[in-house]
Amino acid sequence: MQGVKRVLASFALLLTAVSPALAVDTSQTYNSGILVLLFVGFCALIIVAQLVPAVLALLGMTKEAARGSAAKRATATAKKH
Repeated sequence: MQGVKRVLASFALLLTAVSPALAVDTSQTYNSGILVLLFVGFCALIIVAQLVPAVLALLGMTKEAARGSAAKRATATAKKH
């Protein structure tokens, strides 16, 4: 058991020492032009335009399922009495 603890502790120390070497070099600045930003914005607009009808359809299906569940529960309660 002591051997496993030593190996895990050594591995943890090794990873802590190595992690700064995996850091990203931030010396370069953002050099993309306005066309790249417009393209990314257009892609985001397309994604949002597709999400709106999907969310509305999901809400509609959820409301219908809740309405059906409530009606089913009401008929089951009415049959008991």
